[in-house]
Amino acid sequence: MAGDWARPVVHWEIVAKDPAAQAGFYRELFNWEIGEGPIAQISPGIGGPEPGPGGHIREGDSAVVLYVQVRELRASLDKVRELGGTVTIEPFDVPNGPTLAGVVDPEGNALMLVQQ
Repeated sequence: MAGDWARPVVHWEIVAKDPAAQAGFYRELFNWEIGEGPIAQISPGIGGPEPGPGGHIREGDSAVVLYVQVRELRASLDKVRELGGTVTIEPFDVPNGPTLAGVVDPEGNALMLVQQ
């Protein structure tokens, strides 16, 4: 498609074996508003990067990883553990960038937490 333009990410989903439990994990961890039903809508957040989410591609096993900004990284890592998730990568600084930490939710989906 010559002359086409870059397409932004406009939506994402979390696929779960136990959607109600996963909704509880994300609701408690990130204070997300999550609806009910077979397609539980998650309201957009505020205060994210402008003009929208960026991303990247890296080598590794196939996966989709969400990078979610948090106000207090250490407190969020404690909350991940309390809610049944696991910290997989302790906090580290990206040169000339943010501080990140890796976690997985109770079903094993990877997340990167980004210090605000």
